Amino acid sequence: MHTAYLIVTVAAAAWVGFSAVSMFARAKWVVEPITEYGVPRSWWNLLGTAKAAGAAGLLAGLFWTPIGIAAAIGLVLYFTGALITVARARSYAHLPFPVLYLAPVVASLALLP
Repeated sequence: MHTAYLIVTVAAAAWVGFSAVSMFARAKWVVEPITEYGVPRSWWNLLGTAKAAGAAGLLAGLFWTPIGIAAAIGLVLYFTGALITVARARSYAHLPFPVLYLAPVVASLALLP
């Protein structure tokens, strides 16, 4: 179980970290949808920072479990908020995208040793 936790957590951290970098880089595939959803531009750096902190927390949790748990819970809340934002914008075809980030974080939390 520990090996699965390690692999899933590192993969989840890399995936969420990629999302944070994409937000900071203002990647077109990130900026266009969040603009459509009505997310204010002034929030973008904060959202990217939250993702980056969550990714770092998942990795730190490999060494001290309470940090990993806190990071995973924070990311679950973050991506649940993203799901709600997409649903409120009635962009139902985009609902799978937050789930792609949410699922590995939930798996990491579920596999905690």
